Amino acid sequence: MNMTKSQQQVTPELRKWIVEQAQAGHSAESVLKAMLASGWTEDVAVAAMESTLRGHLEDQAQAQGLPAAVPVPDPALDESPLYLDAGDRRVAVLQVMADPRVVVFGGLLSDEECEQLVALAKPRLARSLTVATKTGGEEVNADRTSNGMFFQRGENDLVRRIEQRIARLVNWPEENGEGLQILHYQPGTEYKPHYDYFDPAEPGTPTILRRGGQRVATIVMYLAEPEQGGGTVFPDVHMEVAPKRGNAVFFSYVRPHPSTHTLHGGSPVLAGEKWIATKWLRQRRFE
Repeated sequence: MNMTKSQQQVTPELRKWIVEQAQAGHSAESVLKAMLASGWTEDVAVAAMESTLRGHLEDQAQAQGLPAAVPVPDPALDESPLYLDAGDRRVAVLQVMADPRVVVFGGLLSDEECEQLVALAKPRLARSLTVATKTGGEEVNADRTSNGMFFQRGENDLVRRIEQRIARLVNWPEENGEGLQILHYQPGTEYKPHYDYFDPAEPGTPTILRRGGQRVATIVMYLAEPEQGGGTVFPDVHMEVAPKRGNAVFFSYVRPHPSTHTLHGGSPVLAGEKWIATKWLRQRRFE
């Protein structure tokens, strides 16, 4: 006799059984089939499996000494949509990866918005700096050979509109975002593979985190296409995103640790020029 949905309580005994099945090597599909055969409704069974296994993996991670996982921005992709509503614009979902969480968006920015950002940024360009995690300040880094500048959050109508669009797209408060950074890469320039989170082991990290906590996600928007090269690469998963104007790549990282597989970089531009806009998202309001 099947249980009614109200009778289906996810007990500690059920969670223990789910973990035991996973440890024994049974696939998620076979565990789900066994639960359905026992009378569990599919939505309750799936939710129980997801929450139990997520908690089990987190327990294992912390037992290994990894930093605790934290909530991160995440687009609404559960129903595999082709487009997402970003408020003033429909944005295409071109590619999705679960681990690491990487989403490639199509048409996040219009051609006109890309051109306007580049035009506004040009007079303010300077050699790009990186955060100095040993001191909490900024420094020139030989791995990053672009020129760039920052717009303050909400600095003008264009920036404000884009920030609102991103916040709705990835379900994260607008005030948790850093300022919008514009970067210009010419032939031969690059940004070698790196992580965007702040290394907890570095002495300057506590100072950096006072302004809004850890970085938890990045979105890179392509403003101008080089003729050759300049893709965004994720070496750990052998993935490269082409720098198509108007498109963007989003990725999140639940803990400040290489286990997130979010090592990424900007490949050298081989011909032409590349312009991008980068938005980093923090745990809390960024001051």
